[in-house]
Amino acid sequence: MDLRSELLKSIWYGFTALDLERSGKVSKSQLKVLSHNLCTVLSIPHDPVALEEHFRDDDDGPVSSQGYMPYLNKYILDKVIEGSFIKENVDELCWTLTAKKNYQPDRSSSTILPDKDAFRLWCLFNFLSEDKYPLVMVPDEVEYLLKKVCMCMSIEFNCVELEDFFSQDSVQQSGITVWVFLEMMNSGKVTRGIDKSIISMAIEEVYREIVGDVLKEGYLWKKGQLRRNWKERWFTLRPSNLSYYTGEDRKDCQGNIALDGNCCVEDVDDGQILFGVSKWIKKAVLPDRDGKRCMFCLKTLSKTYEMSASDTKQRQEWTTAIQTAIRLHVEGKKSLHKDLKLKRREQREQREKRRQAKEEELQRLRALQEERERKLAELDLLKEAQKQAQSLLEQDEQRRRQQHEQLQRALEVQLREAEEARVSMQAEMALKEEEAERQRKRIQELEEMQKRLEEALQQEIKARLDEEAFRYAQAGLLAEEEEKMKALMALQEEQEEYILKTQREKQELKQEMEVKSRALDEAQRQLEEVRANRHRVDQDVVAAQRKLRQASTNVKHWNVQMNRLMRPIGPGEKRPSLGSSFSSFQIPTQRDPGLRLRRKSGSEDQDDESKENVDNRAGCELEKRHSHASNGEMDIP
Repeated sequence: MDLRSELLKSIWYGFTALDLERSGKVSKSQLKVLSHNLCTVLSIPHDPVALEEHFRDDDDGPVSSQGYMPYLNKYILDKVIEGSFIKENVDELCWTLTAKKNYQPDRSSSTILPDKDAFRLWCLFNFLSEDKYPLVMVPDEVEYLLKKVCMCMSIEFNCVELEDFFSQDSVQQSGITVWVFLEMMNSGKVTRGIDKSIISMAIEEVYREIVGDVLKEGYLWKKGQLRRNWKERWFTLRPSNLSYYTGEDRKDCQGNIALDGNCCVEDVDDGQILFGVSKWIKKAVLPDRDGKRCMFCLKTLSKTYEMSASDTKQRQEWTTAIQTAIRLHVEGKKSLHKDLKLKRREQREQREKRRQAKEEELQRLRALQEERERKLAELDLLKEAQKQAQSLLEQDEQRRRQQHEQLQRALEVQLREAEEARVSMQAEMALKEEEAERQRKRIQELEEMQKRLEEALQQEIKARLDEEAFRYAQAGLLAEEEEKMKALMALQEEQEEYILKTQREKQELKQEMEVKSRALDEAQRQLEEVRANRHRVDQDVVAAQRKLRQASTNVKHWNVQMNRLMRPIGPGEKRPSLGSSFSSFQIPTQRDPGLRLRRKSGSEDQDDESKENVDNRAGCELEKRHSHASNGEMDIP
C-alpha cells in the first residue's frame, strides 16, 4: 500500500463528512476549504483558481467524489513529496472533519475512550482496512488488532464475548466500519476492568508500531564515540534508521543511525553464527566492559556502535529487530506491518480459495452421489412400473369384460325405463295442460281483482284530499277565533282602566262605556258564531274519518280476497269449484252500508263546498287536534 492510497483513505473520510445530505456530492466552497487545508498539511503550494478552472463546465451545483478525484490527483497528490510533511497532521485534519459528524459517544459512560485514543484507533483501522470503498475491516484483521492491544496490556485476548459479534453474517461477508469498531471498543467488552491510562499506553504503543513503523522502542546503554562513556538513551527502531533520544518523550534527538545492506549486528552468544545481511559473520565474543554484560555492536561502513541491554532477553529482541529492519531495507520494503498485512491478505485469499475448492469438490461429490441414487431409484421405479403395468393389463382385460356385460344390462334397463318414462311424460303433459288452463283463468280473476283494488285506492285518495280541505278550513276558523279572543282581552283591559278612573270622569265616559259594552256583546256573539261553525266543521271531519275507515276496510277486504286467489296449486291438488272459491266473496249491493256511506259523503261534500268559505278559519284548530288521523293512525272498528 503506497503513500497515495494511505492519503486517499483519510481524505475519503473528510469528503464524506462534508456530505451532510448523504447524496454523494459536496459544494465547491467546502471543497475549496478542504483543498486549502490539505495543501497546508501536505506542505505544497495551493492554487485557489485551479478548482474553479477544473470545474468550469460543471456549474450546476455540488461535486461528487468521482468528479473531485481528478482534481485531487492532478493538483494535490501528484505534488506530494514523501518526507516533506507529517502524515499524522493529515490524519488529524480528516479525523476532525469526520468525527464531528459520525463519532458522538456517550460521554457519561465510564468506558468511553479519550479522543486521542479514538483517533489512533481510527488510524489503525485505516491502515488495516481493505483497499475498497466504503472502508471496512475484515474480522481477521479486527482480531489481529485486538490481540496486539491486549498483548501490550499484558492480558490474554478473550474472544468469547465478541464471538456473537464476529459470527454475524453481515460481519463475515462485508466486514465492519470504523464507527462500529469504535463503538465496540467504547462498550468495554475488550477493556473491561482495565485502567484507562494502561489502555491509552497500549493503544499508543500499537499505533507507533503499526502506523509509525516502529519495530522496537526502549532504553539501552550506549557508549559514546568521543568521550567513551556510557549513557542511557531511548532508542526507536524503524526499517530505515535507528534513532536515540535523551528520554522516552522523544523531544531531544541525540542521533540517527542509517541502516542499509552493509550493516550487521554482533552480540555475545556462546560463539554461535549470527546471520548478517551482507554476509555470514561469526559472532564475536565481547568481554564484559565497565560492568556491561549484555552488550552488542551495530556495525556500519563508517562506525561501530556499542550498546548494552538490561538483560539477555532484551539483547536478543533488539538484535533480532535490527536484523529485521536491515532485511526490510535490503528487500525494498518500507514497512514491516504493510508486508505482514499483504501476507495475511494472501493467506486469507488462499484459505478462501481452498475453502471454495473444497466446497466445490463437496458439491461435485454430493451431486454425483445424488445422481447415483437418482439412477438407482429410477431403476427400481422402472422395475416396479413394469410389474404394475403387467398387473394393470390383466385388470384392464377383466374390467373390460365386466364393463361390457354391465353396459349390456344397463342398456336393457334404460330401454325399459325410457318406455315407462314416455308413458308417464304423456300423462304429465296432459296434467300440465289442465294446470295451464287453470292458471290462465286465475290470472284473469287476479286482473279483475286488481282493477277493483285500484278503484278502492282512488276512493281512499279522494277521501284523504277531502280531509285535508276540512283541516285547512278548520285552521282558518281557529286563527280567526284566536284574533277575536285577543281583541276581547284588549277590550277587557281597556274596561278595567276606565273603571279605575275618578268619579268625575265616570260621568263623562258613561256614554262611551255603554258603546264599548255593546261592542263587547257583539264580539261575544261573533265568538259564539265562530264556535258553532267550528262544531260543524268537527262533525264534517268525523264524517270524513268515517269514510276513510270504510275505504280502508274495503281495501283490506279486497287484499284478503286477492291473497286467497294467488295461493299456488300444488301438483295433484284438486281444483276447487268456482262456487266454492268465490263463496266468501260477495259483490256489495246497493244496500251495502259502505255504498250508502259513500253516497251520503258525496252529498255532504257538495254541502261542504258551499260552506267552505264560511268555515275555513275553524279548520286550523281541528287540524291540530286530529293530526294523528292525517297520518292514517285511526282505529278501525
